[in-house]
Amino acid sequence: MATNKPTETLRDGSLKATIWKNDGEKGPFFSVSLTRIYTDDAGNYHDSDSFSGSELLRIARLASRAYDRIADLRQAEANRPA
Repeated sequence: MATNKPTETLRDGSLKATIWKNDGEKGPFFSVSLTRIYTDDAGNYHDSDSFSGSELLRIARLASRAYDRIADLRQAEANRPA
């Protein structure tokens, strides 16, 4: 079974905005997963989709960067030869 790989991942420390390209009936579209990386007591890495109050401004700025990057990716798709 093939897995969909992210188009791009933007980082701010332990925070990630992962951009995914999807194919729909009307053509490609992009979505974003916002996560926080943490390690458990055994040292294993995990992703969480909850954020502390002190991380909210950073997540908002990261989301803004992802928004701008998706605009660039859409433009590249539009300029791609058919």
